[in-house]
Amino acid sequence: MNAETSVHKAAPRPRHWRRELVELAALFTAVAVADAVANTVAHGPGGPELLITSAVLLAATAGFHVWWSRRHGHAPPPLDTGTGAEPVTREGGGATVLWRMRTTVRDEPGSLAALCGALARHRVDILSLQTHPLAEGTVDEFSLRAPASLEAGALTRAVAAAGGSGTWIERADAHDLVDPPARILHLATRTALDPAELPLALRELLGRCAIRSLPAGKAAQGAEGIHDGEGGPGTVLRLHTPEGDVVTAERAYLPFTPTEFARARALLALDARLGPRLPGGAEVYTLPRGEAVTVERAGQGDLDEAKELHARCSPATLARRYHGPVRDADRYLAHLLSPRHGRTLAARTASGRLVALGHLLWDGEETEVALLVEDAWQRKGVGSRLLERLVAMAAEARADSVYAVTQASNTGMVAAMRGLGLPLDYQIEEGTLVITARLAGYAPDAAGHVRVRGTAGEGHGRG
Repeated sequence: MNAETSVHKAAPRPRHWRRELVELAALFTAVAVADAVANTVAHGPGGPELLITSAVLLAATAGFHVWWSRRHGHAPPPLDTGTGAEPVTREGGGATVLWRMRTTVRDEPGSLAALCGALARHRVDILSLQTHPLAEGTVDEFSLRAPASLEAGALTRAVAAAGGSGTWIERADAHDLVDPPARILHLATRTALDPAELPLALRELLGRCAIRSLPAGKAAQGAEGIHDGEGGPGTVLRLHTPEGDVVTAERAYLPFTPTEFARARALLALDARLGPRLPGGAEVYTLPRGEAVTVERAGQGDLDEAKELHARCSPATLARRYHGPVRDADRYLAHLLSPRHGRTLAARTASGRLVALGHLLWDGEETEVALLVEDAWQRKGVGSRLLERLVAMAAEARADSVYAVTQASNTGMVAAMRGLGLPLDYQIEEGTLVITARLAGYAPDAAGHVRVRGTAGEGHGRG
């Protein structure tokens, strides 16, 4: 199997045979129109002027298309997460829904009581409450159960009338009702067992946000703490690691509080105190041709072996994997093997020789898979086994999807993604193919193979 993905992304969109038929009809129509225009130009006056005008219009349209596609990025399309849980019926009758709400109140006696009274008058139950003290005022975070007939706008207006300001609200589900101290202890345990859990634990601790880690050589200089971002004041949180890396968390609208900063810093300090570590355990797989390979977690301690793997790979394999100059390939390894950027699997032969690497990369709010297989071990099933294990790990981390960035000519990676048996979306943009696998209904069997519950298999995408 050839090498597979890079850091560039595109936005997969579904494609169906009806759209292809419409596009084919549009193509024939365009040819007929072009023929009519050509006849008009050849036999009518003002032919050159008409051609020049058409060229200008086409150039303007192409320029607008390029500007529009770059403005809207190349990430896989986000899944809809704003619908929340379905309404449930309260014991006394009447459907209810769950909400998460934050609002800022004055730091003076009676402020919280007035807010609670306003919620009670609308028959809203307060299920949990956390306070985040500020220099001026207090941010109160609520888990609420409200009548399904009470709209979010009416709820926020009631809170504003009771003295709340800067109110933020979204639908919640049962997972948001977990006791906060218990949830924090669970996240600390996950981080202690596996350093690659740190970005995921931070994302769960801080709510819906994008977590990124910048290597020491590329990390922007600046003080640790909460900083202004494009979304508004205090929407970017920065944390320095002992190695000099900078971990950032960014939310679009909801500002971070000093309490959240202290919690995130404590989690990062725990990770640093425990030092380099990897969870144990290895799995031995027999490939279709009879060879046996051992798959286990890899980390920065495997950097030298990974460089030797690069040296054995052909320039074409490295170019397909990294989508850039081959001489720069080794520079990516320290980043890829860092647990703060994701998880890495290594495939070794019976003699212990490293022949393939598989990466599961935390990319903000997205999850990327990437493979590098030594030339002599391509087309033997090594990449497929690594990919299946990476997808299983992504599902365990509750990722909604994974995407791979490759080239349309890389049939090995395309076949491996198709072999997952998951619904796939495709898009080609500027010579790059992005394949996104949706994980809804995913279930691994006892051997770690991917199985899909209640799906029709592969979907269609734009290609």
